[in-house]
Amino acid sequence: MYDRMQELSSKDIGAIHDVSMSILSETGIVFKDEKAVETFKKHGFKVNENTVFFTEKQVQTALESCPSRFTVTARNPEKRVDVGGDDFVFAPGYGAPFIVTEDGEHREATMEDYDNFCKLVHTSAFMDMNGFMMVEPSDVPAATAHLDMIRSNILLSDKPFMGAPVSRQGSIDCAGMLELVWGKEAEEKTFTVSLINSLSPLAFSGEMAASLMELANRNQACIIAALIMAGTSGPITIAGVLAQQNAEILAGITLAQLVRKGAPVVYGSTSAPTDMRTGGLSIGAAELSIIVACTAQMARYYNLPCRSGGCLTDSHVPDAQAGAQSCMALMTAARNGVNFILHAAGILGSYIGMSYEKYLIDEELCGMARTLIGDVPVNENTLQREVIHRIGPGGQFLAEMETLERCRTEFFFPTLMVTKDHAMWKEEGMVWAHDHATELLKKRLASYEKPPVDEGLEKSLDDFVKKVKAERA
Repeated sequence: MYDRMQELSSKDIGAIHDVSMSILSETGIVFKDEKAVETFKKHGFKVNENTVFFTEKQVQTALESCPSRFTVTARNPEKRVDVGGDDFVFAPGYGAPFIVTEDGEHREATMEDYDNFCKLVHTSAFMDMNGFMMVEPSDVPAATAHLDMIRSNILLSDKPFMGAPVSRQGSIDCAGMLELVWGKEAEEKTFTVSLINSLSPLAFSGEMAASLMELANRNQACIIAALIMAGTSGPITIAGVLAQQNAEILAGITLAQLVRKGAPVVYGSTSAPTDMRTGGLSIGAAELSIIVACTAQMARYYNLPCRSGGCLTDSHVPDAQAGAQSCMALMTAARNGVNFILHAAGILGSYIGMSYEKYLIDEELCGMARTLIGDVPVNENTLQREVIHRIGPGGQFLAEMETLERCRTEFFFPTLMVTKDHAMWKEEGMVWAHDHATELLKKRLASYEKPPVDEGLEKSLDDFVKKVKAERA
């Protein structure tokens, strides 16, 4: 495939790999969890206090047991998804503490907002998976908020969903809720994908290392991801960022395979440049998309599924900047073969806020992305040879039976973006995209129907959440 986007050469990839191996063997990675350090010691890794050193052979052995593709099972089996190879999924925004209102202000997110996003994902034609911490609800205790979010994921949508990697106990709680739904299968099949972030530079926090171990032990998929701020928590050069994040990711993947050989993992990154004028993270930068493309290549080099961000922007409102940056990031991820596209809808302001309006606009972008990278069927039926001959010079195809039969299915039809001429748009009130999204939001939430769920299961989940909250009150 011809593409003007610069690719890494085989020599480049080999050089990045070699530098990563030197980082792992000579500088090491800090793991701030005692059980993680003991696990490395048990398997013969060199350890100095909580710094772990890796040989290339140890890393290669871990990579050999990683699946290149895996299935995430849903409560509705028809909605299961595959991750890896040519298969990819869209998942919504993650980790925003605020809701961005229609007028661009911030308000604290609530559990009602979280539930609303579950409903939007469930009714979406383009979101393949429900998220986790799509917003951080401020009206429930932080220590047990993961229980409420996982409960909503299970009950308000029957799509697969992301897990709770907030701590060792949070991951154990998540596993307990999976067992209520799927019984003994909960530790054999994969039902969740959880986000494990390294602590750049060259470390994993205690919470992340512990969560990784608990989830991998139960065969739940983990995205091992680095978010390096180029020039701040990592080198200022893109090549240096790629080498550092590669070392961090491979260290996490190795730990997952030590805990359970064959545990599904995803090679992930949302590294981006530091805005040297403000010191802040710039996820709308062109360099983020370069890093995404290179990260996808590195993942393929190791025969692993890949993760990146989707509709990312630094803008604080769903304006032209948000649209331009989001489209650039999403299309880069989709066209470069990323398998798990997180933050595919809703994120504003470098992860600080989720917007209902932007969520719906981004959904439409996801639909367009799928159309863009889809196959073009070329066969006798689609080439329309006889039709072209029959119509001939100067004719028109509008009334042809083939046109009538295909007119509703051949093209992608947006529901939010304007396709009418100026006169019609003006006559209908000159509505801008974000205003149209506000109206569409009301209709989507009003038409939501909760997917069927066994009453006994819902009660069991409710009882589980109440019991755990009471124990930790």
